[in-house]
Amino acid sequence: MRLEILLYVFVMALTTYLVRMLPMTLFRKKIKSRFARSFFYYIPYAVLAAMTLPAILYSTDGYLSALAGLAVAVVLSLLNQSLIVVSLAACVVAFLVGMISF
Repeated sequence: MRLEILLYVFVMALTTYLVRMLPMTLFRKKIKSRFARSFFYYIPYAVLAAMTLPAILYSTDGYLSALAGLAVAVVLSLLNQSLIVVSLAACVVAFLVGMISF
């Protein structure tokens, strides 16, 4: 194994460790700021949306089928359907629109 690869693995391990360790050491007391608590509450949702939306739009050959699947997923999720129903319906609609518009 080359030394460069070991160095890369070490840097990645150190980065992962620091990202997980620093919040525990910096924020020992309960956060009292209402703004900061609200900010930290919504971070996972914002990151998930930022990672998921591009993947949705580039998952098919055309934007039309991807947008149709996204629209169905949003509507069904607003109607409080389960995750499996939302994902299956979005996949089926995206597939059907992709087959029609090919």
